[in-house]
Amino acid sequence: MIIRYPMPKYFLLFCLLCSGIAIGLSGCSSQGTNLTSAQSQQKDYNILQEYFNAAWAMDTLWDDGLAEVAIYDASRTVYNKVRHFDYTIITVKEDFNKAHNVKTDDYTRDDLFPVMKVNEFARIETDNYPYHYLTSVFVHRSRPWALHKLTASSQEWCGNTFKSITDASSVFRQHFNSYFDGQGEGSRELPKNILIEDQLPYTLRALRFSDTLQFEANVLELQQTNKASEPLIYKAHIASIKTQVNGKPAWQVKVQLDKDKQNIYTFDARYPNHLLQQQTWDGRTLQLKKISRYAYWENPEI
Repeated sequence: MIIRYPMPKYFLLFCLLCSGIAIGLSGCSSQGTNLTSAQSQQKDYNILQEYFNAAWAMDTLWDDGLAEVAIYDASRTVYNKVRHFDYTIITVKEDFNKAHNVKTDDYTRDDLFPVMKVNEFARIETDNYPYHYLTSVFVHRSRPWALHKLTASSQEWCGNTFKSITDASSVFRQHFNSYFDGQGEGSRELPKNILIEDQLPYTLRALRFSDTLQFEANVLELQQTNKASEPLIYKAHIASIKTQVNGKPAWQVKVQLDKDKQNIYTFDARYPNHLLQQQTWDGRTLQLKKISRYAYWENPEI
């Protein structure tokens, strides 16, 4: 015979109290881990500053009210065929306001801060219809490695896809809207201690170039695509070496994403270190053919 004794009510209260304390301690432990992780990511992100010239974009060149418009002969594989097209990179200083996180129209506000905007545009003709890409990269003016915001959009006859990445203090937050099944609409958090491949044509211009420069950085894969799948993050090795382009001094920067994927960027050795050439592991190429400074947003005089 099994004899069952009633559980004293005080013992039951004691068990519940212990359980609550355990849960509370677990919650505190988890919060502490997340905080430590965020602080560690921020530290890893800021350590990149030793490899960059923080004053690179503080030159008065960028205060003339004009934009740098660089046009490249470009190629990219679409539908298993190399396509040739013009690729435009526009670089200009803008003042953002914190209220709306966009370029301000009111310069008397007290919540303004400067960024460098880099627009990357392409129209790619294919056999059936064109692809359009526009990526806008916004980087802190005084921290050329530090992304503030990115938006990337693609349009073609099958549909359009939009992605944004914004600084959410301890992390980056990505929102996306894709026409592909399995992707659709959603959001995800990304670590803060990353560079994004789309920002490299600008950010690498501000390197402290030397034949001995080499370091590692987390690089998020290219966002200028028509998909919004979970992005890869590479532990990349970055190094610069002296070279020449058309007999003039230049710097070649190799970004080894992994053992099989290498991007090569070549910059003019003279300030403002224009991107002269680009060759990426997936066959995207750029060759500078024209560069000028003007207010592209103004209507031309007739």
